[in-house]
Amino acid sequence: MDRPLKVAVIGGGCASLTAAFELTRPEHQGRYQVTVYQQGWRLGGKGASGRGLHDRIEEHGLHLWMGYYENAFRILRDCYEELGRDPEQCPIADWRDAFFPDPAIGLADPNRDGSWHTWLAQFPPGAGVPGDPLDHRSPFTLSSYLRRTAALLETLLTSAQDLKQESPQTHDPFRGGQRQATDPAAILLAVRRILGYSQLATTATLIEAVRVLELACGAMSRAPLGDLLKLVEQIATGFRKLLAEQLERDVEVRRLWTMADLLLTIFRGILRFDLINDPRGLDAIDDYELKDWLRLNGASDLTLRSTFVRSLYDLCFAYEDGDPEKPCVAAGALLRGMFRMFFTYRGSVFWKMRAGMGDIVFAPTYEALKKRGVEFKFFHRLENVRLATNLEPGERAYVEALELAVQAQTRDGGEYQPLIDVNGLPCWPSEPDWDQLQDGEEARNEKRHYESPWEKRGVCEQTLHVGEDFDFVVLGTSLGTLPHVCREIVQRDERWQTMLDKMRTVATQSFQLWLHEDAQTLGWPHGESVNFTGFVEPFDTWADMPQLIDAENFPVKPRSIGYFCNAFDAPTAHDEETLRRQRDQVRENAIRFLENDMPHIWPRSVDGGGFRWELLADGGPMSTREETEQRFDTQYWIANVAPSERYVLSIPGSSKFRLSPLDNTYDNLTIAGDWTSCGLNYGCVEAATISGRLAAHALSGFPALEDIPGYDHP
Repeated sequence: MDRPLKVAVIGGGCASLTAAFELTRPEHQGRYQVTVYQQGWRLGGKGASGRGLHDRIEEHGLHLWMGYYENAFRILRDCYEELGRDPEQCPIADWRDAFFPDPAIGLADPNRDGSWHTWLAQFPPGAGVPGDPLDHRSPFTLSSYLRRTAALLETLLTSAQDLKQESPQTHDPFRGGQRQATDPAAILLAVRRILGYSQLATTATLIEAVRVLELACGAMSRAPLGDLLKLVEQIATGFRKLLAEQLERDVEVRRLWTMADLLLTIFRGILRFDLINDPRGLDAIDDYELKDWLRLNGASDLTLRSTFVRSLYDLCFAYEDGDPEKPCVAAGALLRGMFRMFFTYRGSVFWKMRAGMGDIVFAPTYEALKKRGVEFKFFHRLENVRLATNLEPGERAYVEALELAVQAQTRDGGEYQPLIDVNGLPCWPSEPDWDQLQDGEEARNEKRHYESPWEKRGVCEQTLHVGEDFDFVVLGTSLGTLPHVCREIVQRDERWQTMLDKMRTVATQSFQLWLHEDAQTLGWPHGESVNFTGFVEPFDTWADMPQLIDAENFPVKPRSIGYFCNAFDAPTAHDEETLRRQRDQVRENAIRFLENDMPHIWPRSVDGGGFRWELLADGGPMSTREETEQRFDTQYWIANVAPSERYVLSIPGSSKFRLSPLDNTYDNLTIAGDWTSCGLNYGCVEAATISGRLAAHALSGFPALEDIPGYDHP
């Protein structure tokens, strides 16, 4: 047997570790020898978490997994299965122990008097669970999305019947007692019969029309798009007339209408742009900003200002420069994400973790990869990707060397052991184990920040050479670091320079609270474990996380834990002093938010003197009311402003400049990350996982492209 091919994987985020996992599957029979090079002491990238004081979980932000994360759940389920943890020894032995379904999302509507009206939507269970094999019918097609859109419109119309207190009535759209869903001629006849109505004046006739529309989506390629567009227009007109009298005075009716108007606008736009027959699919409208595209296709101002639309931007930090006055996202990318989130989830729309993302995702992934023989080089920061200069005629460009900075070494020269035990669960600490490191006490006293790009104190430099130390490179670093570590590629390759010019990142901010009272006691009316978005800046998203209380070790347990996050109006930090100032700004933002805005959702968190700071738990009993805002310093907050921490935006017109992991311009280099062209071009765990699987395919041909759910690029 030839020697194994050596693969250097740079970075420890979802994409990099997915590539490492795929390249070391048993099917390869040891063909690939993988080494992961990671800056600092832990894995996870933007999803990294650590255990701090009282083993509390400290995250980069709020991390929820979606029910459509088919690839991410598949990889993680395989990790847990391979580890075979003993449930008697480890509290989270199986992926079902790690995640639980959470089907509720809370939204906020602003009232005219400046107050906020909060409400809760419960999503019904989806069939199966994410990561299960898909059946032969792909749910990731435009016709499937449109069928689900029509079905949701029918549900909204049924709700309208209830609001108007009408007796349930429906008509058989085929007048024959049977729904002939597979007969295109019958469907076309039904469409044209409904178009013959002078108007759709009742809820029953509207439901009949929507049912025909749903069936027509199954025969979309053979149905006249003009007739379908007329049918959508007729449904929209009828729906609005049905609710017109109550729109201004009834918030429930207004909410129903804006949701229906959004869905009908999307339907109308897909038909008008003929995206069903366009081989680019939703990518064909990525040059449009979402609201501009919706407005172009007839969305009302009420809908464009609605909490539904605002929450779509909030969920993916879609604000240029972090400015709430500059919402900006590519229409196709956002619609693809929306369709998958609402129409392809399995089990639950959201899945919450019972510990930190580092504990639930990256610790078992690390252990599974170690078990397979993957080597990890912690405290290795990439400085430069060096290209070969003396190429033979016809020879493709390739990576000749990787230049690294070695930040620290272990006392005994062995491999750094990164995990700690918390109540039987392997976890990442929030700082390195200084005792394992040479001169660790000195480094601790110097407060060396090994995850900072500006921490230049280290041990030595190391250069890896092609053919000796590696054969292939999986570059899984974040978008923001590419100008610094890929200088030679950017200089010689116009596509890389254009990608960096066209794409954007945004800073994010978050804070976590541990409280002596639960959300209901503080006045939240909708129960616990809610995921709440669409709220006021500077923190538009909040999640109640009571499931984490028992995973931590406070001497006096808090009654609730709250996570808050948002985009952050901050430039990329280029030094430690800027980072310190921006972190101070997040603290000020959080304190102002708690004083001024939190009373809208936690009315009993304030008294006559402002926010009740004694609510904040620091491990001891509840404090006195004399506490001041300084008590906030016992909590946790973070400014994600460094190049590697910033969130990748889907700016209109940028998707076509993303490079693919399948690009073979460089003979021994592939890329991986949610910034690549992976068919799901916006920042999320699933996009990173798909990208990692594509990177593995680029090197090995495995997994097959058709075996990557949701990868729908040509």
